[in-house]
Amino acid sequence: MYHPYFRGKQNELILLRENAKFLTDFSIIPIIEPVKSNLVPLNKTVESLKEKDTQFILIVNPKHGDLKNDPSPIFENTIKNILEDYQKYCIGYIVDANSELLEVNDFLKANKEKSLVIIHGGFPKAKSLVKSFKQFSNIKKHIFMDDQTGKLYRKQFKEEGIERVLIQDGFVKMRNRDYTEKPKEHFSDLHITYDYEGMDGFGDFLIAGNNYTESGGPAYAIAIHLTYLEEEDNDMYIQHFVSDRVNTPIDPAGKFLEALKKLVSEVEDDDTLIFRSKAYEQFKKFHEKAHFPGLGITKKLSMQHHIELISNFFRS
Repeated sequence: MYHPYFRGKQNELILLRENAKFLTDFSIIPIIEPVKSNLVPLNKTVESLKEKDTQFILIVNPKHGDLKNDPSPIFENTIKNILEDYQKYCIGYIVDANSELLEVNDFLKANKEKSLVIIHGGFPKAKSLVKSFKQFSNIKKHIFMDDQTGKLYRKQFKEEGIERVLIQDGFVKMRNRDYTEKPKEHFSDLHITYDYEGMDGFGDFLIAGNNYTESGGPAYAIAIHLTYLEEEDNDMYIQHFVSDRVNTPIDPAGKFLEALKKLVSEVEDDDTLIFRSKAYEQFKKFHEKAHFPGLGITKKLSMQHHIELISNFFRS
């Protein structure tokens, strides 16, 4: 049902490894787009997912990062060496505005024995794709990027026995200091409305957003992002906790503690709407110890909180 979309950066892969059993228990199906040429962390992650019997989708033609021009190591290394005998993963293939129909057909023919997921990100010729797909029975799922596919396009791929999933980016990327102007904002209602859209599942880019960057610049401000459900109808919002100091790039550890103090104060309030997740409990421990774990771990915990929040919504 829920398909969180991960770019395969270090802390995202660690998050998947640490939560492999949780993902399996709650039928969460992560989508992984590898972005680093060093495949050791990715391979460790898929080993962990395999060990815990987790379903996942591994994209073999990434559009970002080190492998976008030559993704062959994903096949030669990860798939052949680790996943050849694993039945609970699917190969993900992106079709976008730069895809060629002949290229898509060649990929399908070369992988007709494998379970495939097509990720739609702006390909203009839906009917031509549908015609090509009818030759193959191994396409298990269509995943649509909400901002790059219209309703008419998505309608073309409605076929019995093949799931359809809608991915929506709810995270508005800004400079950290600018979140002080909008500390709370709407994130998504897709966890409630995906079936109204005629979909079998939904997904998002968590609190990372779809705006891929290799690394950030110096942090003038530190922001911690937590999603929460509005009380009346479970619509999802996001709250941004920003450091007091926002004008110089010095003392990121101190700025983190400033933002963290605001976060803990909010969540410990009796009237808070923020779910007390395991990720939050780790934030609270950092607050008690006045410890700065680094920006990567901070982002990882925010992502974990988001996954826990959605799981708790469907559990309750």
